[in-house]
Amino acid sequence: MKELKIKQGYCYPLGSTFDGKGVNFSIFSANAEKVVLCLFDDKGKKETNRIEILENDHGIWHVYVEGIRAGQIYGYRVYGPYKPLEGKRFNENKLLIDPYAKKLVGDLVWNKAIFGYDTDSPAQDLSFSKLDSAPFVPKSVVVKENFDWSGDVKPNIPFEKTLIYELHTKGYTALFPKVGDNKRGKFEALSSKSVQTYLKWLGVSAVELLPVHAFFPYQAPKERVNYWGYETLSFFALENAYLKNGDVNVFKNMVKTFHQNGLEVILDVVYNHTIEGNHLGPTLCYRGIDNETYYTLDKTNKRFYFDSTGCGASFNVQNVNVLTLIMDSLRYFVSAMHVDGFRFDLAAALGREKGSFKYNSAFLQAIRQDEVLRSVKLIAEPWDVGANGYQIGAFPPGVAEWNDRFRDVVRRFWRGDDRQIGELASRLSGSSDIFGYNNRNIWSSVNFITAHDGFCLRDLVSFEKKHNEANGENNKDGTDDNFSSNSGDEGLLVSEEVKAQRFRRAKNLMATLLLSFGTPMILEGDEFLNTRFGSNNPYAQDNILTHIAWDAIEKQGYDFIRFCRAGIKLRKSLKVFERKHFFTGKQEKNAPYKDLAWFTEKGHEFTAADWQNNARKSLSYLAYAGDDLLYVILNASKEDIVWKLPSLKKTKLWSVVLCTSEQAIEQKIGSGKTINVPAQSVTAIQITV
Repeated sequence: MKELKIKQGYCYPLGSTFDGKGVNFSIFSANAEKVVLCLFDDKGKKETNRIEILENDHGIWHVYVEGIRAGQIYGYRVYGPYKPLEGKRFNENKLLIDPYAKKLVGDLVWNKAIFGYDTDSPAQDLSFSKLDSAPFVPKSVVVKENFDWSGDVKPNIPFEKTLIYELHTKGYTALFPKVGDNKRGKFEALSSKSVQTYLKWLGVSAVELLPVHAFFPYQAPKERVNYWGYETLSFFALENAYLKNGDVNVFKNMVKTFHQNGLEVILDVVYNHTIEGNHLGPTLCYRGIDNETYYTLDKTNKRFYFDSTGCGASFNVQNVNVLTLIMDSLRYFVSAMHVDGFRFDLAAALGREKGSFKYNSAFLQAIRQDEVLRSVKLIAEPWDVGANGYQIGAFPPGVAEWNDRFRDVVRRFWRGDDRQIGELASRLSGSSDIFGYNNRNIWSSVNFITAHDGFCLRDLVSFEKKHNEANGENNKDGTDDNFSSNSGDEGLLVSEEVKAQRFRRAKNLMATLLLSFGTPMILEGDEFLNTRFGSNNPYAQDNILTHIAWDAIEKQGYDFIRFCRAGIKLRKSLKVFERKHFFTGKQEKNAPYKDLAWFTEKGHEFTAADWQNNARKSLSYLAYAGDDLLYVILNASKEDIVWKLPSLKKTKLWSVVLCTSEQAIEQKIGSGKTINVPAQSVTAIQITV
């Protein structure tokens, strides 16, 4: 054993901290009886030292080891009672990662030794495993922050000017043209000139990366691939599969490169549960360190967990030490990694206290008052799967929310459903009925038609039934409420006539998104009609279902990408989409027009009778801001409509700036004129005042 100089060390910062001479180790466990630090050789295979940590200040166990340096590989063994019926699951035979580890090495091998109980015992988790898990689990690494951030300037794009592009690091780059084979599927690929040039050319302002925290994609049970990454293990360490030789600076360089190109980086983060799952899951970190602290236990039987996530056990955000862990993780990625924002997976679970969602929960108050987090974008997925888990509109000012009601009504409107007009108008105008409270802004609504979860755009117009057979769950997984339409023929191999119908509907859906108020979000590949072959839940597919097929873009795809780019450019050119506040529907003082008004095809504003017409399939809006006047017509009916334009005073040039129909629109149009609006189309007219 190597001779090392041991000192008591200090509580903070938690994790491992190298000071040039040695390393301070600090870990929280309120209920442990003993904590042992295990040091390993450079390959992480052989244990070289065991150091019992003797100092324990208010649950924080700490020790300073002089003579070791950055790069040291380590883990913990935590001693205490194994009494699952009391919620205690300590097992010193399990090597545990440091919750604050900023780097991990080694693979997670799905072996019976990683479980705290004997997997062969009829008693299941009530039994006790004496198998050593060290050979089968990843280990923590001491890191030294040494990246040169000089010259990095965050774009700081206002939320009202933001257009989000959701992508998966591997799926997006695995087949990307002009990317070296050694970079594919990694952060390096996203840093490449070809990817950056494309994203800038497309016109988006921010990329939202699916989870990049360590999640170990290829070691899930039952040979199920954890492709999306929502089964997180560490909240500080990055997923090694995305790094080059485990170098954390690769991620930092990627962020810096995005910033140099005027693009922001938003991380999809999963703090609501972990890869350890329910009572039958493995013991890798939190469960073995202090099960009662890190997870929310079932009040009636502490052997089991409260779970509002559908993934086994809710992370115990109500505990101040767990909340501290999450806040420290968020601050680390802003301060040390320079990211520009976060999207919180199943955010309703994070806002629960004593089982119920609270607007003023400790988590929501903490992120609002934090001086570091106040400067970045915060986005909530405003639901979970627990009781009363649908909390859209319930988050505080400063937090935007995914708006699935926008997604559903836009899909249903263009599918031709009745009774959609009133709901559609609310969603197009920013959903003030949902978000227009507590001084929130119009950008609080993150509008989307598609996301990683559900049909992609091409499949939305090509399939009426989900096709998730590849997941091995008899196609029972994934939602059945897709509100999709295939134009009468299921699948991709269809006639040219059906292709044309689908192409038009895809353009209508995208145009509606880009011409709506709120923050738009586009799914990777939708801009050129990428397909997932009918799968609406490809969470376990690391293959052609989820890898963007850049070399297989069809002619329609190239036409569609030009349409999308033009639509994005148009949106960015109109100041009316930069408004912060919700519409009033009134004519402000000294303003010549209402800030927003809705018109029928007869040229008059909507009346109560018009809104109550359940069979209506068309509407239009006129939005005004400064010198910007935009008139948009949405016609989901199967017939052309003779449309009388509103009579507006003091207007000059009326120009058609977007039309989803290939049928020509009259160019000599103006106030009070009549035009022919094609069936199944969106028309946008810019008006010069």
